[in-house]
Parts: sequence; C-alpha cells; structure tokens
Amino acid sequence: MLEYDLSGTDLAAVRFAISPLTELALSLRTWQDPGRFPLHLPWLTATRRAREGLDTELLVALSNERLHLPDFLTPRPRTPMTRIADELAVVSSTPAAVVREDVAEVHPAGLPRVLRGPTERVLGRTVAALADYWTACFEPWWPRMRAVLEADVVHRGRVTAREGTSSMFADLAPEVSLDGDVVRVSSGSAHLRRGITAGEGLTLVPSLFTRVTTGPFDPAEAPLLVYPARGAGTVWQAERPGGPDALAGILGEVRARLVTLLESPASSTELGVRLGVTTSAVNQHLRALRDAGLLTSARHGRSVLYLRSELGDALHAGSLG
Repeated sequence: MLEYDLSGTDLAAVRFAISPLTELALSLRTWQDPGRFPLHLPWLTATRRAREGLDTELLVALSNERLHLPDFLTPRPRTPMTRIADELAVVSSTPAAVVREDVAEVHPAGLPRVLRGPTERVLGRTVAALADYWTACFEPWWPRMRAVLEADVVHRGRVTAREGTSSMFADLAPEVSLDGDVVRVSSGSAHLRRGITAGEGLTLVPSLFTRVTTGPFDPAEAPLLVYPARGAGTVWQAERPGGPDALAGILGEVRARLVTLLESPASSTELGVRLGVTTSAVNQHLRALRDAGLLTSARHGRSVLYLRSELGDALHAGSLG
C-alpha cells in the first residue's frame, strides 16, 4: 500500500505532466516480456530492425525479471510537457551514490556485467543508449503516443471540473482512491509506504506502458504517480473511415466517423492516423464540425484536442436510436 498525505493546500497542487523519458524507460519492459504487453506488439514488430543497432545489452540489463527499473530513470517531470533532452540531462546529473543504490535494488543478487565498473561510465553509457533508443524507436512514433497521453490529461481535467478531485482519482485506476486528503494506491502488499507531500504537491503522469499505478517512492524526492492512460489500446490501431448510416448520410463518412470517435478527446494527428487520412484533411473536417457546434476544442501544450459537444452527443445518440 502506498499513501500520500496531501496536507494543507496540496490537494489543489495536484498536477499532470507528460514524460517522454518515463515512456521510454517503461517501454524497455516490453523487450523483456512482450506477452505482457500485447497492445504494443505492432510497435515492437515495426521497430525490430531499428533495435538491432542499439546498445541492447545495456538496455535489457536496466530491468530485471520482475520488470523493475532503477528509479533514477523516471524523475519527476519539471514541466507539463517535458522534452526528452531535458529529462536525459536530469538523469545525467544523478549523483553516483543514487545510481549505485537504484541499480543494486533492481539487481540484488548481483549486477549484470554491463552495469559493473565506474558509476560515471555506466551512467554515461546508459544516457547515450537511451538517447539512441529514443531516436531510433520513439521519435518517429512520439506524436502518436503524445496525442493519446494529451487526450487522457484533458479527460482527467474534465472529470475534475465536473465531478471533483475524488472522482478524478477514482477514475485513474481501480487501485487508486482519495480518502479525505490521503491518496491511496493498493499494491497487494501488506507493506505500507506513507509520504507527506509537505507543500510539494503530487504529479500524475499517464503512461501507455503500465497496467497499474506505480510510483518511485523516495521520501527525499517529490511525490510522483504513474498511471495507465486511457486509450492505450488505440495508439497503434488504424481505423477506416465509416460511421452510423444515419450520420454518414448527413455529414459524410469521415465526419460521421470523427463524431463517433470523439467521445474521448483526441488531436488531429491521432485522428489522422486512426482514420488513415492526412492531418490537414482531418483539420478541415474538425473545423467544420466545430463551427457547426458538434465539437468543442481545448489547447493542451502545442496540441489542440477535440471532443464531442452536447449537441454532438445528442446527434450521435439519435443516430443510434
């Protein structure tokens, strides 16, 4: 059981952030046991050749058979839309003692050969391997991943505004709840780890590469929880244009499909991939639907996310009934 006491004004200081480094690090677990992450098999297949040129020995050694990773690889994001270069710079500055402790905790029976030797050298090789991994296997796919993560954050904001913070936490995952000022994460373990945020607030990070809510817990570090993002099952999914016949007869097939898909927030980039059309074409349809009052839009970072409006909900519901 993990608990965070959001004392004082910390309940209002709960914030969301998207961390490319967290996604990069957690994705290493798919190398160890692809069967546990069937949603990402299309991506693993598409990046197989690119992975052959990476420092595979080191990257595989960073996790163990239980798929645990050193905590220093998932630092708390400093901004809502952190850049990978900035996060890798944070990892590069990790004190040697912290690196040794975190790696030893992942490999208590003894370090793999590639992680032995001077800590500064191991850390430098780790950062270089992660940077190469990002360029080869993540950078081409990151807009698609980020769109799903941004949509999740917008959804959480809407739940908070409509139903309150307790509902938002309950919506994160079955194992998460808010009781008064205390956030509880049930892990199935009888061991209780409890932290008081003491004015630092709590950062929530959505991830496509976790199935349960976790968090590197260190009383000396700022509080952080990584939770499973909504829509992870759609990130590699390609959808053909189509929609309910009644809607398609009025709006056309692509616009009808957009109204159907936008039950949850999404960006034009994500929608273009899922529909198999260009982003510019999707943007034209989205603007027309928004101008007609069927969609609403909100900016998150550099992206604009779209969602069905109440009028769009009513039109969609009517087409089904």
